[in-house]
Amino acid sequence: MAVDGAVGTGGGEPEASDSLRTFGAVVQALREHAGLSREEFGERVRFSKHTVASVELGRRMPDPTFVERAEEVLGNTGALRKAVGHLARQPGLAAWFRQWARLEAAAITAYTYECRMLPGLLQTEAYARAMSADQLPPLDNTQIEERWTARTERQRLLRERPNTTFGFILEEHLFLRRTGGAEVTRGIIDHVLEISELRNVEIQVMPLVRESHSGLHGPIHLSETPENRWYAYNEGQESGQLISDAKVVSVLQRRYARMRSQALTIPDSVSLLERMRGDL
Repeated sequence: MAVDGAVGTGGGEPEASDSLRTFGAVVQALREHAGLSREEFGERVRFSKHTVASVELGRRMPDPTFVERAEEVLGNTGALRKAVGHLARQPGLAAWFRQWARLEAAAITAYTYECRMLPGLLQTEAYARAMSADQLPPLDNTQIEERWTARTERQRLLRERPNTTFGFILEEHLFLRRTGGAEVTRGIIDHVLEISELRNVEIQVMPLVRESHSGLHGPIHLSETPENRWYAYNEGQESGQLISDAKVVSVLQRRYARMRSQALTIPDSVSLLERMRGDL
């Protein structure tokens, strides 16, 4: 099973960072050639000058909408569309997950419901390595390192995007399974409790016993772009599907909304996790 879009292919973290910086340098060169300041360019592509600066400095993965609008403003040379294709080759991320990862990096709202494993944005290194140890076909040490490097890069979003709302609904049995053993589980609960203290993060637990449950069809991932367009993502065995059909996304939004009322409240979820931590 894919582990939240992670695989062990490609190079190391420096290569991914270098590619972001290279892409940003191309954007900056084209912008300056067009005689536009960052603020002027930002107004034309309808992104803030701070976002433009983050992309140009290689600190932020460009949103697909940013790339398309930048192409239009900068002459439709096709250079940015080609360059962003190289950014997709992020080590440690499955090919089918990369487009979603780009949307996730620019999202203003991101909701996740998981019933299979703790989502990658919440995993600890010990938990991720325990899951990697069970991967089939087996992974070598380099691949395991690449998976964890990719995950830590994604996890930075929780703290570096304080204006983005991240919501998680997690099944109670994810913690009861004790993936990796009691010590790893204590660590993951401590980590989730710590993350839950962030103002932009909401974590709810779906109790083990629940007569009415709107998430029985499986995991749900939802993302809202800066233009207020919603996307969804589903992942299965060695595959993933990005969903842009507004009708389908609407159905998944309604299911997630219903689950928010079916899951424990945020304070009750924290209390449950603390009790589970004490029982280990």
